Amino acid sequence: MNKGCLGIGAVVLVIGVALAMWAGGIYNGFVTQDESVKNAWGNVETDYQRRNDLIGNLVATVQEAAEFERGTLTDVIEARAKATSINLSADDLTAENMAKFQQAQDELNKAFLGRMNFLQENYPQLTATEQFRDLSAQIEGTENRINVSRNRYNEAVREYNNVVRKVPNNILAGIFNFDVKEPFSSVEGADVAPDVRGEFNK
Repeated sequence: MNKGCLGIGAVVLVIGVALAMWAGGIYNGFVTQDESVKNAWGNVETDYQRRNDLIGNLVATVQEAAEFERGTLTDVIEARAKATSINLSADDLTAENMAKFQQAQDELNKAFLGRMNFLQENYPQLTATEQFRDLSAQIEGTENRINVSRNRYNEAVREYNNVVRKVPNNILAGIFNFDVKEPFSSVEGADVAPDVRGEFNK
């Protein structure tokens, strides 16, 4: 009888160790995918911060070089302040938080692009300066970096979500609290260019 109990105990132990190793492997896969999402989100934040910093520098350059109504840049300054006040950690990427973040970034983009078009049309001597051109080019390059970072983030989220939603991973993901992540998505009306000409008649 003791040999039978030992044999059953050994089998149970081997099965338990195998299950633990299997679960550990899946858990480690979750961690790897989660870290990829966090890294990709960090790159998105870095690129948005770079854009916000460059916009701040460009606004300062314009204010120093041009004498025109302060209201022209007020919306840009306010939108930049709002955009930089929203900080999301990679652990808080819910649909609601992502929508707030994206709305603030879109408001900054609308305010900034409208004002820059206005400046280029009405203050050619300002936009001809080397500093203005350099900052504008850096901002344009940063917009491209933001698009690349957002695409990479979405790809990391897609890969992560594929891992945590498949059976039997979804069971372990629930146990280990690895929830589905939210990708970037375009906001309603993003396919239509904003009409900002009326903004300067206020």
